[in-house]
Amino acid sequence: MITSSAPAGRNGETLSAERRLIRSVLLMLLVLTLCTVASLAAGYERINIFSLPHDEIGRSVFFRLRLPRVVMAAIIGASLAAVGAALQAIFRNPLAEPLTLGVSGGGALGASLAISLGLGARVAGTPIVFLAAFAGAAVSVSIVYRIARTGAVAASGSLLLAGIVVNLIANAGVLTIQYVSDPTRSLQILRWLIGSLDVIGFSLIWQMLLFLIPGWIVLLLLARDLQLLAVDEETAASLGVDVQRCERVVYLVSSLLVGVTVAVGGSIGFVGLIVPHVARLLFGQDVRFVLPCSLLLGAAFLMLADALGRSVLGQTELPVGAVTGILGGPFFLWLMKRQQHYATL
Repeated sequence: MITSSAPAGRNGETLSAERRLIRSVLLMLLVLTLCTVASLAAGYERINIFSLPHDEIGRSVFFRLRLPRVVMAAIIGASLAAVGAALQAIFRNPLAEPLTLGVSGGGALGASLAISLGLGARVAGTPIVFLAAFAGAAVSVSIVYRIARTGAVAASGSLLLAGIVVNLIANAGVLTIQYVSDPTRSLQILRWLIGSLDVIGFSLIWQMLLFLIPGWIVLLLLARDLQLLAVDEETAASLGVDVQRCERVVYLVSSLLVGVTVAVGGSIGFVGLIVPHVARLLFGQDVRFVLPCSLLLGAAFLMLADALGRSVLGQTELPVGAVTGILGGPFFLWLMKRQQHYATL
């Protein structure tokens, strides 16, 4: 009786966890749907959805400008939030996110260099700006990891310090490129750096999804390993996790996701910091819950941030990067204070 009840108990726990995950994802899908409707309705130009069949101008604005912009916000927000959740798990640091670890800065430097050189060409159908941003992000995360890692672990303080320094160096590089570029390129880099979701039609979105969807799938498949790594590397290794392989895959996928989003939307910070923490408050610390819920919640968050930027100043649009910075900066400082408080206990 004892030997037969143990597997039954484990099976019951697995089923219970699966049901919780399904309920959590369904709840986030409902939130995402509501945020999508609100974001589509926001903006200084009101669009009556019911009149679209008879309003040619309204239909053109909705399907060529408003809807693609909302979808762009969703996929960028989802990518940044998922990367933030994965990096926080693998580094076991609640302050880790693409901006604080220098990943966004490296991607921005690579993309700025490509823009300044006028590299609008494609390699095997892939825009060179995408490749340049991916390369910059990959180099940055490698540098930060190598500097911060001491033996088998990456020290939290060194990690953040290295990330901030790499970010500052990358920003200095971007400013230098902008300064020496011609006025047209310089203005293009400036507008892109602020963080913009301007897009016409869906062609660019389809190109992004070719890279983003495989990256999302890989991170979701690694959720169990990331949960074990979030506890301890030795524990994860003893339970069969190939730690080095998992870390390399996460770095590669994170660089790809951040590189693509930075190349298109610019440097949009703090999404990967705020959203995973909100997901943990709602669904607990388990990465198997946090990662998929962060993916959906990140999409909803950036859609609402963009809607706020389009609405708060009337006919003047506030860049989405400015909105996330205003929201995320104080949140980051609060997290740092909270971390210091727990460290002294």
